[in-house]
Amino acid sequence: MTKQSTSVDFPINTAIAPEDAAKFKLDPHLLDLLWNESFFSAVLRTVTKVKTDMIPTAGVAVVEGDVKLWWNPQFVAGLEPKHVRGLLKHEAWHIIFNHITTRRHEPHLLWNYATDWAINSMIPEDELPEGGLRPARPFKPLTSEQTTNLSAEQIERYEKISKFQESLPLEKSAEWYFAALQNDADTKQAVQESTPGNGGELPIDTDDHDAWDQLTDEEREMVKGKIKKALEDAVKEADNGSKGWGSMSSSQRKVIRELVSNNIPWQAILKKFCGFTRRANRASNHKRLNRKYPAIHPGVQRGYTSSIAVYIDQSGSVSDASLEMLFAELRSLAKRTEFVCYHFDTEVDESSETIWRRGKTPVTNRTRCGGTDFSAPTLHANKNKHRFDGYLILTDGEATDPGPSKLKRGWIIVPNRKLYFDASKRDFVINMKDEVQR
Repeated sequence: MTKQSTSVDFPINTAIAPEDAAKFKLDPHLLDLLWNESFFSAVLRTVTKVKTDMIPTAGVAVVEGDVKLWWNPQFVAGLEPKHVRGLLKHEAWHIIFNHITTRRHEPHLLWNYATDWAINSMIPEDELPEGGLRPARPFKPLTSEQTTNLSAEQIERYEKISKFQESLPLEKSAEWYFAALQNDADTKQAVQESTPGNGGELPIDTDDHDAWDQLTDEEREMVKGKIKKALEDAVKEADNGSKGWGSMSSSQRKVIRELVSNNIPWQAILKKFCGFTRRANRASNHKRLNRKYPAIHPGVQRGYTSSIAVYIDQSGSVSDASLEMLFAELRSLAKRTEFVCYHFDTEVDESSETIWRRGKTPVTNRTRCGGTDFSAPTLHANKNKHRFDGYLILTDGEATDPGPSKLKRGWIIVPNRKLYFDASKRDFVINMKDEVQR
């Protein structure tokens, strides 16, 4: 059996008698979710619910290709009804963001914290127990009994992690929180030293996720496909049903829609453009066999290279962040492609020319600040067609159509902007988007 589990940061109520826990039913809470949070209900409807005492709290898991929700009645029976709702949402978000199929990050305890911070910041605070893992709030203060039983080092670790959590912004991705923890050496060490068996003073239950990353690549892709289909159905139901999206905010709905989008990633379109501009170079090579005259004439070695001009719009809406996103992608393409960068507004600033080959990164300083005229890069590229195999224009799209081009042209539109005219029939149009990761 292959299982990946992820438990939540809800404390167990040990005051619940075993006989009362045995009588606890999850169905009424699932019905409450159906009436009030139809999207989450639709997601969890595809998941098998398993009542068990084999795990201390609750968690979603992949078992033999199926997603299951495991829950301990002793734990869930001790929660208030609104916290059960928060628990169900928590598990649904783990499924939505594919945490159960993601390859395990190391150190995995930091990844546990990061995923729970990402998820719990999407859930209303009153649906989460006091003092758990949620950005922008501290841990629950230690009681006098706890401070008596803990060492000074344990209390210091507790307060350090609590202060770090309180400083975190809401609704960032798991990768963002993971990086934040990695970059704070003191907090990172405090988290790792607070693991069970080594103090374990944190009043939160975070499983070490030992079963993570045990899926084969085939199983992982199969489960991801099932999850995406479940999300697509849940979106349709929320859009068309009388109950709508429940309490989910517009920003969260946007995240969901982007997760189920079938749009081709802009990076793939950029890579395709660069591939289309490559030319073959022929060179003699004595190490290669000449098929027509073996051992008489040298063979032929072919290489594929290209030179692409990159024109950078100097408008204020073309931010440094957009430039960094583009350069991050071009860096991976610079092995076989030479990029020649220019700044432009109503004219191309030829003095800004920067040749970027593998291992070099162009500067992002601004040299012009006028209006925008797309005729400028078009004329400049056509005039230099002996140098370039194609060209890209990074812009917010806010200028008039410059007409057709003699060279292959690609438009890279910064996030949340669009081209003022339709160039898709003659040119590549690449709409940049911020990544959706949680």
